[in-house]
Amino acid sequence: MKREYPTQPIIGVGALIIHEDRIVLVKRGVEPGKSQWSIPGGAVELGEGVRAAAVREAKEECGLDIEIVDNRPIDEVDNIFKDEKGGFKYHYVLLQFLVEPKGGELKPGGDVLDARWIPLGGVENLKLTRSFRLFFKKHIDELKGF
Repeated sequence: MKREYPTQPIIGVGALIIHEDRIVLVKRGVEPGKSQWSIPGGAVELGEGVRAAAVREAKEECGLDIEIVDNRPIDEVDNIFKDEKGGFKYHYVLLQFLVEPKGGELKPGGDVLDARWIPLGGVENLKLTRSFRLFFKKHIDELKGF
């Protein structure tokens, strides 16, 4: 299915990689949100489970091997973008999983321009995607101290 002007919502996942009050953020290289910071993630592939997709996307986008901490997503995020005529240019339903790093080397990969460990206190100073900014504001207290 095409991602721009899809015929139905696309299911995506995000990996909240947190360690010692820092989080891995990636600078997106493609739309929506090109050149903005968010967590590693992407679309679930046909036949792939959402948890396996989160593990795969983390490895592809930032080089880290991860383990899911809580089998349930922390939240779901509707990420809908309309064009100037009111058409649905993008429509993602994103499931965000809390994970721990288990190995690998932090480095940008896939369609990511940069990947960094960011202190939780400095996240809101970055140019974040709209959906991640809303998610982060809602869940900052849960993420601290993990």
